[in-house]
Amino acid sequence: MDKSIYLSMTAATNSLLSEAAVASNLANANMPGFRADLEQFRSMPVFGDGHPSRVYAMSERPGIDFSHGSIYHTGNPLDFAINGEGWVAVQAADGSEAYTRRGDMRLNNVGLLENGNGQLILGNGGPIAMPPSEQTIIGSDGTISIRPTGQDATTLAVIDRIKLVNPPVEQLYKGGDGLFRLRSEELASVDASIRVAPESLEASNVSMVGAMARMIEIARRFELDIKVMTAAKENDEVGTRILSLN
Repeated sequence: MDKSIYLSMTAATNSLLSEAAVASNLANANMPGFRADLEQFRSMPVFGDGHPSRVYAMSERPGIDFSHGSIYHTGNPLDFAINGEGWVAVQAADGSEAYTRRGDMRLNNVGLLENGNGQLILGNGGPIAMPPSEQTIIGSDGTISIRPTGQDATTLAVIDRIKLVNPPVEQLYKGGDGLFRLRSEELASVDASIRVAPESLEASNVSMVGAMARMIEIARRFELDIKVMTAAKENDEVGTRILSLN
């Protein structure tokens, strides 16, 4: 009874953790550039005094799904999507530099460019400040140009260039804020070869159908775990009654 109820109890607990990871992916399915968390179960032996005859179930996040989402046209001059590999440098809430694939930019109330999550977009010298303008153009290399207010259509001024980086994905980790950083805590170098698609966004790489199917699978596993615990309890009660007859 002890072995079965321990295994089913840990399995049920970790089923809830796994369900939370899948639910997080579903909640961010419409976030531009979102990278889904991977999750899996495995059996782990319980080490201690004597032979490790007991095992428990453990849910873990083995990594991140770095596959690309589809790119779609928005027509918004402040939107951009990265073509192929690469990341956009942003300023996280704690002031540190972090990386994302999200390219839905907007102007905040002090004239700085930020993405839809409120993180400041970084350029060559820090956060990008935008002066008043009548038109904004994002080049394929991430250069931001404007037509200043009151100037004719042939007058363009280069404001800054979005900091685009391309560190190896095995050197990146995903923080609790959903942003990526280098494991070494260093800053990634600018990669001039990265190209972007103006007036476009990259969709998340979450498969809605796959995530929903995974949720159903986890729910069924949780129900099975509860049934095993119930059966272990009933077996224990039957054993107790048999012993009381002696």
